[in-house]
Amino acid sequence: MSIQATPDKATDNDFHELSGEQGLKKIAELLKGIHIAMINTVATDGSISSRPMAIQDKTFDGKLWFLTRVSSEKVDEIQQDQHITLTLTDTSDAKYLVLKGRASVNQDRAKISELWNSMYKAWFPKGESDPEIAVLRVDVSEAEYWQASSSSLVRGAKYLAAAVTGGKTSIGEAGHVLV
Repeated sequence: MSIQATPDKATDNDFHELSGEQGLKKIAELLKGIHIAMINTVATDGSISSRPMAIQDKTFDGKLWFLTRVSSEKVDEIQQDQHITLTLTDTSDAKYLVLKGRASVNQDRAKISELWNSMYKAWFPKGESDPEIAVLRVDVSEAEYWQASSSSLVRGAKYLAAAVTGGKTSIGEAGHVLV
């Protein structure tokens, strides 16, 4: 895994190149506190479909897991094209993350049991043995992130300084992670 600069890599002093465990650790750090991801799949007409999914409270190891309905449109779309994008935001901490990868779907009962919690009863009233439950696994292949530094008050001052200096003041970091 390595991290490469985002659009202005030649002039961005706040870009940090990472590899291996450091890249996984950075993504795991950014995921903390984010509970919902927008999963984006390719629809049958070629357009992009997006919908919110609850993120499992698991240590990130290059994979993300979700529970979904086996008869959902996203499952059909994934069966046609496994490429997905997840977009995640935590505006309170000024963290923005885009994960790209391949998704797969199965009905592994052991994994369903491992991921199950009572919140899922809202979607699966029959409980974890509901025949409609499927496991959606995302193998992340790359990520882009943007993260502002400091508290919101300090960030505000840095934004103002960046506006005055024509963007020459650091307000955070960005990167591109290849897994």
